[in-house]
Amino acid sequence: MLSAEQNELITRTNPGTKAGNLLRRYWQPAALVEELSSNRPIKPVKLLGEDLVIFKDGQGRYGLIARGCPHRGTDLAFGRLEADGLRCAFHGWKFDVNGQCLETPAEPEGSKLCANIRQKSYPVVEKSGILFAYMGPGEPPAFPNFDCFVAPDEYTFAFKGLIECNWLQSLEVGIDPAHTSWLHRFFEDEDPSKSYGKMFRDSTSDADMPMTKIMREFPRPRIEVEQTNYGLRLNTLRQISDKSMHVRTTNLVFPNAFMIPMSQEMTISQWHVPIDETTHYWYCIFTSFGSKVDKDEMRRQRLELYELPNYVPRKNKQNDYGFDPYEQAHETFTGMGADINIHDQWACESMGPIQDRTKEHLGQSDKAITAYRRMLRAAIEQASKGERPLMVLDSDKAPAMTGPVCVDGVGPAADWEGYTRNAHENRRKTKSWANGH
Repeated sequence: MLSAEQNELITRTNPGTKAGNLLRRYWQPAALVEELSSNRPIKPVKLLGEDLVIFKDGQGRYGLIARGCPHRGTDLAFGRLEADGLRCAFHGWKFDVNGQCLETPAEPEGSKLCANIRQKSYPVVEKSGILFAYMGPGEPPAFPNFDCFVAPDEYTFAFKGLIECNWLQSLEVGIDPAHTSWLHRFFEDEDPSKSYGKMFRDSTSDADMPMTKIMREFPRPRIEVEQTNYGLRLNTLRQISDKSMHVRTTNLVFPNAFMIPMSQEMTISQWHVPIDETTHYWYCIFTSFGSKVDKDEMRRQRLELYELPNYVPRKNKQNDYGFDPYEQAHETFTGMGADINIHDQWACESMGPIQDRTKEHLGQSDKAITAYRRMLRAAIEQASKGERPLMVLDSDKAPAMTGPVCVDGVGPAADWEGYTRNAHENRRKTKSWANGH
């Protein structure tokens, strides 16, 4: 249980807030690359409470600048894209990807006005189908050599979805290993050969057992939480027999991402990024260690559930998340369909726009959440003092940060830790693109 002041501290992320200042010290997803793949690559975005516009100029450079023109405040999302920048449709002022005003054409010949005009701007880089922005002070941190960032493009797929509540609610669901046995419980198991692109529908590694069966039949796991140089490693252990243990290794990547196994071939890297303090997007990179990703099929599956252009879930609070009482009685624990993102969305949004953590009662199964909250509050304090918080990486340290370990399999109960290390190393050694990373 937190105090009201502590809850305010860790949830508020708009400009000028302490948690917002912390999140701005990291690269944050701002848009999907495919959102700027049309013949007019420009899109308004709201990120950490700031109204911005992201665009690609005629030279292929990405820019992220404040949405209101500094001349008279008109909307640059309706501007004209040109080879070297974005031109306001009101008076023709033009800005490059760094926010520098290039032209003020209505001014007298020889005017120097534009030389002194610079629109607020943030650097943007492309990583595995996501456009990341850095909104903090000084030089941006380096990216770690995590699998999702170093895998070739054909082995990754990126997507996003809107959730209408505070970002922290979703992040905390992602580091809660106990909920999967209940919220994502299926009463029948699918054929694993038909599980492509679906979470928890494959068989677990090194055992002929569907993940859904393990989650359903072993609902009281032992959870081990380990602090690492990137955040937290969570080992969730389910005793299958005297000799065998199901091990699921997931990760909290500080400050607002988690990385988890999706299937025997794929992992998920997911960020929860504030739009403002009561809405956010989840951004995902699906990374394959096996065959190349079937991007068309992955996109088709998800567009059945999310509506463009704003990636709004088709099942949402307005239609009770598709709740079906017959399904709840006979097929799934929630009665909200087979997509676990909808289950998580309901759980997060039903807590309210900003969860009141002064009323909760945490138990042993919530140990990762309590560990993360302590870590978050400590980092907020560090950032407030001008110190370097966890995972703000120098370029000399970032290359050595690899992985992290994501395992879902059954191994010997007497040496589950050794099994986890071996399973991780074997995956990396047997996948050609991962050699050397």
